[in-house]
Amino acid sequence: MNHKLFKFHGGIHLPGKKAMSTGEPIARAPIPERLVLPLQQHIGTPAKPVVEVGDRVLKGQMIARAEGMVSAPIHASSSGTVSAIEARPVPHPSGMSSLCIEIETDGEERWTELTPHPGYQNLEPQQLRNIIRDAGIVGLGGAGFPAHIKLNPGARTAVDTLILNGAECEPYITCDDMLMRERPEEVINGARIMIHAINARHCIIAIEDNKPEAFSAVSEALEKVGSSTIDVVQIPTRYPTGGEKQLIKVITGKEVPTDGLPIDIGIVCHNVTTASSVFTAVELGEPLISRIVTLTGEAMGKPQNMEALIGTPIDMLIEEAGGTKATMQQLLMGGPMMGIPLQDMNQPLVKTGNCLLALEEQEHSTPALPCIRCGECARVCPAQLLPQQLYWHSRARDFDKAQDYHLFDCIECGCCNYVCPSNIPLVQYYRFAKTEVWAQEREHKASDLARQRFEFQQFRKERDKAERAARMKKKKAAVKGKGKQGEDAKKEAIKAAMERAKKKREANTAKPENTEDLSPAQQRQIDEVDARRARAADTPPAATPAESED
Repeated sequence: MNHKLFKFHGGIHLPGKKAMSTGEPIARAPIPERLVLPLQQHIGTPAKPVVEVGDRVLKGQMIARAEGMVSAPIHASSSGTVSAIEARPVPHPSGMSSLCIEIETDGEERWTELTPHPGYQNLEPQQLRNIIRDAGIVGLGGAGFPAHIKLNPGARTAVDTLILNGAECEPYITCDDMLMRERPEEVINGARIMIHAINARHCIIAIEDNKPEAFSAVSEALEKVGSSTIDVVQIPTRYPTGGEKQLIKVITGKEVPTDGLPIDIGIVCHNVTTASSVFTAVELGEPLISRIVTLTGEAMGKPQNMEALIGTPIDMLIEEAGGTKATMQQLLMGGPMMGIPLQDMNQPLVKTGNCLLALEEQEHSTPALPCIRCGECARVCPAQLLPQQLYWHSRARDFDKAQDYHLFDCIECGCCNYVCPSNIPLVQYYRFAKTEVWAQEREHKASDLARQRFEFQQFRKERDKAERAARMKKKKAAVKGKGKQGEDAKKEAIKAAMERAKKKREANTAKPENTEDLSPAQQRQIDEVDARRARAADTPPAATPAESED
């Protein structure tokens, strides 16, 4: 179909250098003796191990569960025994180590029990997202964002457009190209599953026009399926068309707002390889345990594409591709514009590892010269920033000013680096500034948290002091009230005693009754009683023990 296309600001035309790795079909890498699986192969929280050293595991078995919403589980790429859970060097810009699970493979490739869902049309979208989450699928174009999150439209009942990114705009990289050439049905079927998961009205598979074989293969596969909601569109080859915001602009003419997401304008973007993995997870029940990786570059022995198990040592893959030449100056994971330099070839292949690039010339091998203010960096910036100003403020460590110039809108595509006549490593300065800003924000958060804790502690002390004072006041009032009540009770008791004594005296002085006609014996008894009473009244009371001591 003829689809209207648009242009984005800036960008550059780069030599593709893709043909060197597309001459042979996708090869399958051998099973390594040991697999090293980092627990963080995605954006978000690292996965948490659910196995221990010595455990036997099966191929496809979950060995680390997702921890939190933005996370993804890790699965055993092959059967074997867990031999270590410890920090190992991993492919990361920081060069730091990360917690990994090592599996000593047994070569038997025994699968865990799988649960295919061929009738996915009968499943609710939430069920599909759970299947995709449990399969450990992340964005395989390089970002590594957990796929199930981007397949959740939130409050929206439907998404306007699902875009599958087949641009693969960086030089050298051809893993998406070869996937679309050899397995186009997987891409189409994965797209259909995604459409159902987000209730998308329309899906566009975007392929750069320097990949005619991939475009033809996907178009033919779509014709066989006959889906009216999916279109395959060729887009101009211009770097960085594969950037999410740039691709959306080219396809739809819409712009994602600053600090916004594509879903804000009704669009969801995924990579074509991610779509293939979604098909494998849902239709076949297999988690993400392998990927296609491009091994290429002028210093690579036999450039090619290879499907390898996640966790395979990089040096083993390079050896399978003929090793590297003595002229190699730099090894990157990724493309020449945004790739990560690798210092250790023994590091493992991770989910986001789409390319291993052996270069004969190291990036920025010549010294940087002073900026001549030519403005070429601003001309090619696809995010329409002012790279020169960002450079000055980042270099001066004036990070507030750098943020005023929208530092975090930079996608680190490297266009400014490429055209800079002074060979200034601009992107490195931007990455440094971003890292420092994040560090300052963490410090500010820690400081704010400490201040809040201190203020709460002071508040609690004052509150406790006030509560103690109130209790003491109440207690004193109670004691005072109780004392007054005691005196009143004592007076009442004395009064009652006096009344009883008075009544007793009155009783003693009362005239006896029935004293007439007494016998001499009765009269004698009465006289004796009266005499005793008279004697008792005349005798003083006995002294108490205390009085006798005085």
